[in-house]
Amino acid sequence: MTEPVAAAFALPDHALAGVGSRPFGIYIHVPFCATRCGYCDFNTYTAGELGTSASPQSWLEGLRRELDAAAVMLGASGAVPAAETVFVGGGTPSLLGGDGLADVLGAVRSSFGLAEGAEVTTESNPESTSPEFFGRLREAGFTRVSLGMQSAAQHVLRILDRTHTPGRPVAAAQEARAAGFEHVNLDLIYGTPGERDEDLDASLDAVLSAGVDHVSAYALIVEDGTALARKVRRGDLPAPDDDVLAARYERIDARLAEAGLSWYEVSNWAKDDAACRHNLGYWDGGDWWGAGPGAHGHVGGVRWWNVKHPARYADQLAAGELPVADSEHLTAEDRHMERVMLTLRLRSGLPAADLRPGELVAAERAVADGLLARADDRLVLTDRGRLLADGVIRDILS
Repeated sequence: MTEPVAAAFALPDHALAGVGSRPFGIYIHVPFCATRCGYCDFNTYTAGELGTSASPQSWLEGLRRELDAAAVMLGASGAVPAAETVFVGGGTPSLLGGDGLADVLGAVRSSFGLAEGAEVTTESNPESTSPEFFGRLREAGFTRVSLGMQSAAQHVLRILDRTHTPGRPVAAAQEARAAGFEHVNLDLIYGTPGERDEDLDASLDAVLSAGVDHVSAYALIVEDGTALARKVRRGDLPAPDDDVLAARYERIDARLAEAGLSWYEVSNWAKDDAACRHNLGYWDGGDWWGAGPGAHGHVGGVRWWNVKHPARYADQLAAGELPVADSEHLTAEDRHMERVMLTLRLRSGLPAADLRPGELVAAERAVADGLLARADDRLVLTDRGRLLADGVIRDILS
């Protein structure tokens, strides 16, 4: 382990008290991208934007320092918790190459160690992968890979500013499986301006031909400050249509269900035992340390987030400071709202006993309207309710 930093940010005793008794994961944010996609508002930087101010090497050194400091902090009142899940996201983690990602996982092992049977995921851009890349990941200990496909239609990819060729994601998924990955996810985005029903069908055909055991499908959201938002504002592209989005979601759900992938969260489908355990930790209120520029963490009702720029991130850690930009202590009300918001999105549903009397009345109205169903003592979104999930949750909490 490298010399841990002296952290100005500190978790209170009440947050540390339950460490190890709750699910614990580590999220690592890789902020580097080869190009910037027009719809993306994540904390990412191209080489041209960074210049010489930051590099993968300075980022990795900062990451090692942050993880070491995190292990010291979380182990202050007991044993350092072993990571039950690790998720390397971005950005484009695959730009680090197989050896670079092996170094990242090595840093986690050095600071925290991995629990028996840990789930270790990395996101990857299909264009920066190869059979050798996947082989190196398996050798290093990664157990799961998530590939950004978005669409199989070239004109849709062009609107999204995606640079991969339409057939590459399927080939990459097959290479990952050949390398020994049992768990492979493909990401889809639906509702892009110009996308037709036949384009979505082609994307689903491609996904199913790849033999993956997990699919994430997200409606296109036009985020403020993105190139896509500027095109919509100028009238160059139409905004996504809600009715079209709903129809596309139903189409996706039907095709995936027919192929044996069941929804377990509103935007995620998986075969048996293939749900992403790391993301379930978020939705079930677990603990995780978010490492890297702009990463968010949560332990015992305390949430924090790091500074965004990779150069400042590395500099603060080199100076002996944790790079935390700000933090908040969640109140009982905050935690209740988040539990309702997140747990109701899961197929397992929300225990009715977790709702307050007025909220339960609103939930019963949703049951009468066919948006929620009772499954023993739990409330679960119906098929129609999933289309209106945000509204259902808003009505319950209002």
